Amino acid sequence: MGGQLPQTFGQGLLSGIGHPVIGVDHFAFVVAVGIVAALAGHLWALTLPFVAGTLAGCLIHLAGITLPVAELVVAATVLLLGAIIATNRELPALLLAVLFAGAGIFHGWAYGESIFGAEQTPLVAYLAGFTVVQLVVGVLAGLGTRWVIHSDAARPMKLRLVGATVAGMGLVLFVGHVEGIFFPGLR
Repeated sequence: MGGQLPQTFGQGLLSGIGHPVIGVDHFAFVVAVGIVAALAGHLWALTLPFVAGTLAGCLIHLAGITLPVAELVVAATVLLLGAIIATNRELPALLLAVLFAGAGIFHGWAYGESIFGAEQTPLVAYLAGFTVVQLVVGVLAGLGTRWVIHSDAARPMKLRLVGATVAGMGLVLFVGHVEGIFFPGLR
């Protein structure tokens, strides 16, 4: 969109589909949600709270409410979920649902930045686009995880490597945001 607000339904839809996919922090987290949800045996039941949280977070932003250090929290959630996968940590489904919904609020708030001030038609299309794409990406990541679990003897190591990669991305993003907050002149 070149920094411009979407003006049409099509532009809003494409922007909504694109944001969670081209934003590396968001994409990594959505994939990790699908992986963890599949490992916990609750693919749909755990992916949906995240998607609902992102929708709520975007609406919070559109209502003009500021979430402090939102980008830092987004990076921390990527780091945390990557660490959960890398360490093969099993957590109760309810705790994961709360974590996913809470993280979703911050991810959704960040999504809202690119649509803030748009007219209703592109706004609705944007919300529909990012909701559907996150659901599809999360579920596909979960289905891929199920396939790996059932077909590959080396799955524990592969899943740990995926988790370490996600955690590493989160760490880089987190450090970058901390640096920007405490040392803004370094950039």
